[in-house]
Amino acid sequence: MTAALGAAPAAVPALGGPAPDFELANQFGEPVRLSSFRGQNVVLVFYPFAFSGICTGELCEIRDNLALFEDANATVLAVSVDSKFSLRAYAAQEGYTFDLLADFWPHGDVANAYGVFDPGSGMAKRGTFIIDAAGHVRYSVVNPRGQARDLQEYRDALAGLGQA
Repeated sequence: MTAALGAAPAAVPALGGPAPDFELANQFGEPVRLSSFRGQNVVLVFYPFAFSGICTGELCEIRDNLALFEDANATVLAVSVDSKFSLRAYAAQEGYTFDLLADFWPHGDVANAYGVFDPGSGMAKRGTFIIDAAGHVRYSVVNPRGQARDLQEYRDALAGLGQA
C-alpha cells in the first residue's frame, strides 16, 4: 500500500464491504497485519496524534473499558501518523495494553486508504471502523476535528455484531 504523496484521499470504505488490508509496526516495532485477525472482530481507531488531549481521553476511555471489546471478541488497533518510538513512550505513559500502530511512512498511507487522512494538516482524522471476523466493515464513524467519539456507539455496534 503506497499511495503517492499528494494523491487524492480514498473514500471511506463502504459498510458491508471489505476492509482494506495493511501491515504497520506497533509501538514495539512488531509488524501487525489486519488480515491476521480473521476470525475475530477488530476495532480500528484512527486518531490524530499521541500525547494530544482529546486523543488521550478517547484512548484512556478504551483502556478503561477494554473488557467491553474483549467480551465482543474484538481486538483494538489504534493508528496514528506518529513514529513507533513516540507510540511506545505514549503507551507506557498511559498504560495502553492494545497495539498502537505507526502510520508514519509512507506518511498516512493507511489512514488515506480508509479515507481519513487530512493532507492539509498531515494527520489522521478521528475515524473508527469496526471490522467483523470475516474482514468486512460493519460500522464506521468519522468525527469532525476536535470532537471526541462516543464509547456508547462502540458498545451498540459491537452488540450488533453478535446478531449479524
